[in-house]
Amino acid sequence: MRRRSFLAVVGWLATAVVATLIGVAAIRWVGESIAGTPGGVLSQEEIERALASPGPTTPGVGAPSSPSASGTGGPSSPGATGSAPAGARRAFATTGGSAVAECGPDGVRLVSWTPAQGYRVADAERGPDDDVEVAFAGPSGEFELKLRCVGLEPVAVEDDD
Repeated sequence: MRRRSFLAVVGWLATAVVATLIGVAAIRWVGESIAGTPGGVLSQEEIERALASPGPTTPGVGAPSSPSASGTGGPSSPGATGSAPAGARRAFATTGGSAVAECGPDGVRLVSWTPAQGYRVADAERGPDDDVEVAFAGPSGEFELKLRCVGLEPVAVEDDD
């Protein structure tokens, strides 16, 4: 009788393991099809590459959270810089959020900025100017991103204030 009970427990455990593996596989398959991101979550480098690649800009992306942040209270959108060619676009990331900047004949300008989850835009100076800044405030403090042009390439610089 003891051997029979042992075999029943082993059989039950084997069945439970197989059922669990099938369930996990089904959840993974359904989750990828629902999320629409086959292959999983994007890495930080993939996100920066996608942000840096030129493409259509959506109005309102990176809108300042307060009316005083941009001086106009409206959403941030690319300003018309005429027909002069712009430099390279580049993405920058901090713990508090990310920003995309580009250099042009009038200096550097923020194309867009987005706070990380749990953060907000505390201040943004979008330019074009010699340097631009965006500050993100959240639970871990305030993170400032100051950008300047070196040639036609936007670069992050230390805040000298």
